[in-house]
Amino acid sequence: MMRSLRELYRIGTGPSSSHSMAPRTAGLRFREKYPNATKYRVTLYGSLASTGKGHMTDTAISGVLNDPEIIWLPDEELPLHTNGMRFEALDENFEVIGTVEDYSLGGGALLSDPSTGDVYPESTDEEILAVVKENFGNYWEYVIDREGPGIMEHLREVWAVMTDSIARGISKRGTLPGRLNLPRKANSMYSKSKFLEPTLQEKMRTAAYAYAVSEENAAAGIVATAPTCGACGVVPAVLRFLEEKMQLSEDDILHALATAGLFGNLIKTNGSISGAYVGCQGEVGAACAMASAAACQLMGGTPRQVEYAAEMGLEHHLGLTCDPVYGLVQIPCIERNAHAALRAIDCAYLAIFSDGEHHISFDDVVKVMLETGEKMSKDFKETSEGGLAKVYAHRFEVIGRE
Repeated sequence: MMRSLRELYRIGTGPSSSHSMAPRTAGLRFREKYPNATKYRVTLYGSLASTGKGHMTDTAISGVLNDPEIIWLPDEELPLHTNGMRFEALDENFEVIGTVEDYSLGGGALLSDPSTGDVYPESTDEEILAVVKENFGNYWEYVIDREGPGIMEHLREVWAVMTDSIARGISKRGTLPGRLNLPRKANSMYSKSKFLEPTLQEKMRTAAYAYAVSEENAAAGIVATAPTCGACGVVPAVLRFLEEKMQLSEDDILHALATAGLFGNLIKTNGSISGAYVGCQGEVGAACAMASAAACQLMGGTPRQVEYAAEMGLEHHLGLTCDPVYGLVQIPCIERNAHAALRAIDCAYLAIFSDGEHHISFDDVVKVMLETGEKMSKDFKETSEGGLAKVYAHRFEVIGRE
């Protein structure tokens, strides 16, 4: 059983669906429950506390709870997920009058979210592919049948946000917020691409689109999770590239979004899209699988070829760590979005030029991804305690001492 794609494709502000979007929502709900509190206190645990400052968790919560006291406990976790948080309402004597614990599960979802209900009776690609082959011609037709025609309007809104974030990101220059002072690159990449030969121009434009969306996300702009904020540049970049190259209609794009969302939903249901739980394989890896499936469908792939493309997109991101420098959704996140977008197109090409038959299924890769993530050290799961984050911080500490 799986829930609606409305719970996968969400619209909100960056830079992190798990660390800023979801905590903001949790804060709003707590304020509505205790509107007369004199003061609020929020305790953040685990990964949420480790990278919360870089991910602007405090800013997101403070914006809805009017300057609460925030306690950071990166070395402690609540029992159900590393992204736990406790909200407390205090009276004029600073006595606790209400407490709520909640968890950010990835992609902007909270444990406390009201359910849209199980829309899909099938929960594996093997089951879905059998239904598609028997009753439908394509994955997207299956999605609309299960979701109802109203899902098209939601996908239309998602695509509008995606195209707008590309346009905003392409048009802007300057540096991104945060201590890295990272310069925006999308504008320059897009401009330079115009002077390249056609094949290379296509690659650089696709990369520029991914940079554009990811840079907007890093600057706390409005984006659509696909499946998360940290991986939000992959799917729109690939779809925009193919829209231009193939002169696609809006319905073509919305159908591709439906198929992409279905594969993202399978990963979310049977694995995880939380970088704090399984590393970046669950974010950029999932986004690459989604974009690969969408691209293959748009290129005329059969359902079996579409599944193969998605399988490759996720398989070749297995083990990818989440190690953001200074906890910012910038290095290596932005580059990874561009690389995954280019890889997704290659996965679609490889699937199209095959008969679609392969030994490792998409379902198999999702299981392996989850197992890999569960065995991965917490240092590499959105804590900034290992990997590139550790190397970068150490290098500049040494330079500073010298």
